[in-house]
Amino acid sequence: MNTLPEDFTILALETSCDETAAAVVRGGRTMLANVVASQMEVHQRFGGIVPEVASRQHMLSLVPVVNEALRAVPGGWQGIHAIAATHGPGLSGALLTGLNAAKAMAWQRNLPFIPVNHLEAHIYASWIRMDEMPAEEPAPTAQAERKLKSLKRPTDPAAAPPFPLVALVVSGGHTLLALLRDHGDYQLLGQTRDDAVGEAFDKVARILGLGYPGGPAIQQVALGATPSGVLPRAWLRDSFDFSFSGLKTAVLHKVQERQDLSGRLPRPGGSERRQGGRTAPPAPNVPAPAPDSAKPASASLDSTFVAQMAHAFQESVVDVLTAKAVDAAVRHNAAAIILAGGVAANLRLREELTRRANVPVRCPPLALCTDNAAMVAAAAFYRYDASRSDVWATDVHPSLALGG
Repeated sequence: MNTLPEDFTILALETSCDETAAAVVRGGRTMLANVVASQMEVHQRFGGIVPEVASRQHMLSLVPVVNEALRAVPGGWQGIHAIAATHGPGLSGALLTGLNAAKAMAWQRNLPFIPVNHLEAHIYASWIRMDEMPAEEPAPTAQAERKLKSLKRPTDPAAAPPFPLVALVVSGGHTLLALLRDHGDYQLLGQTRDDAVGEAFDKVARILGLGYPGGPAIQQVALGATPSGVLPRAWLRDSFDFSFSGLKTAVLHKVQERQDLSGRLPRPGGSERRQGGRTAPPAPNVPAPAPDSAKPASASLDSTFVAQMAHAFQESVVDVLTAKAVDAAVRHNAAAIILAGGVAANLRLREELTRRANVPVRCPPLALCTDNAAMVAAAAFYRYDASRSDVWATDVHPSLALGG
């Protein structure tokens, strides 16, 4: 890894999933531009990401976002020293659009090309200088905004995170704990054995009838909930691995029990058929509807119950993530903890991790938690190696591991 000058400026593209992003970062830390074209509205009607649709939207959005990012650079293309792009993990078709576009631009302009691991990029969101970032975006509610402002910040937000550090990467597709001894020196400590935490949020939100994306919906509903009941935690003792499938199933069973109870209650107005003062049994030739776990919650779920389930689910997730991250930091004498990925935007997770940790916790600004290209540019700065000649043969790797 070469030491680059502080004015080395990188244009980066990010198209690993459903965000088309371009950004320009100088010296690995100073963000000049960060442009993101979201596809959220396109995919919401499907209840999740449709890979083919995402790829087509990337092709439509790439040129506009690159042009907008370059407008923030003095001299435009003349101020760019290298081009970077994500090559994995992610959706193969989506990755191809950004990777090929970046290589084509770099080749045409005789600029170095830097392939970047998407998971590493999420970690490097914390290298963007926080003292130069705009204020956090408005939270969904006034209560959430107050919580966000109350979180403790590092004593010197302008300083780069210290090594060694523990990174907790939590997103829709990934959940892992890693030890970083230096730039490029990673040790995977643990990862999910089934669902990623963001995927679990989406599935539970669907069960509760809260829509997509699930993370923001559950957070908002849980804020106003009166705690009632506790859901299980999968601790997986003597391991830094995670599991959220059982928790998701526990929520589903609670919902089904609630719906069954609601179905047994007498209907208003006494609409049941009566036989001698007793409720008549159902007609013998009418089969009961089969349960469908894939369907969202019905209207029989009252808002109080939904809020309590959302609160209990979020508390279970936050408890496990926080406990394992803090334990990992203690065992490996980490100087700090980095929270990264889309679920890093969860206010309850930020609050609890900051409260429990005995070392500083670095949480990226909300705009840098979800997929963006500024984090890709920051990672590229620290991963650039001018001696590599094989970068032009880089292909997409949908299942790329951290450090790969």
